[in-house]
Amino acid sequence: MIKLGVLISGSGTNLQAIIDAIAAGDLDAEVVLVISSKPDALGLKRAHDAGIATIGLTREVYNNQTAADELIAEEMLGAGAQYIVMAGYMRMVTGPILNVFPDRVINIHPALLPSFPGAHGIADAYSSGVKVTGITVHFANAAYDEGPIIAEEALVIEEGESLQSLEERMHAVEHVLYPKTLQLIAEGRVAVDEDRRVRIS
Repeated sequence: MIKLGVLISGSGTNLQAIIDAIAAGDLDAEVVLVISSKPDALGLKRAHDAGIATIGLTREVYNNQTAADELIAEEMLGAGAQYIVMAGYMRMVTGPILNVFPDRVINIHPALLPSFPGAHGIADAYSSGVKVTGITVHFANAAYDEGPIIAEEALVIEEGESLQSLEERMHAVEHVLYPKTLQLIAEGRVAVDEDRRVRIS
């Protein structure tokens, strides 16, 4: 079993998918702490309802990003987290977290990286006219939406599909792919080679 610390900023639907996968026996993990960059994020209620410890940070805390990430790293270590899972966390993680959890900070992005990085991956792919987009799960590093890719799943954009429809289908894929990928990590099957590529055994 692996112990996860989860970072959120919003509604926490990916957090809920992880909680549900654990409850169903599909993910051999425990969420030991949820930290939100917004004190009123709905995801905090999801965590509370599941009996998970929570911390809601205020905007003022992030006036000093280094100090904020030092606080997050300290709290996650204190809770016993082995991996940090970014689940709709709308801030970069920096050295104080990455150095304490090397190749153990995981992010999910709603596009097939390296295409369409940034905060609007779904809308950017949709407006570009590409026919295929998808979901990427990767280890986070100091560059936004970079880092070794662990898993991807492609999704065809249907002819005439609305952005809302695409968003709904993308989120549905996320909610399956994220727990599935975390289970590979829980089974010890994911490693980062010297060339910074992920090897899955």
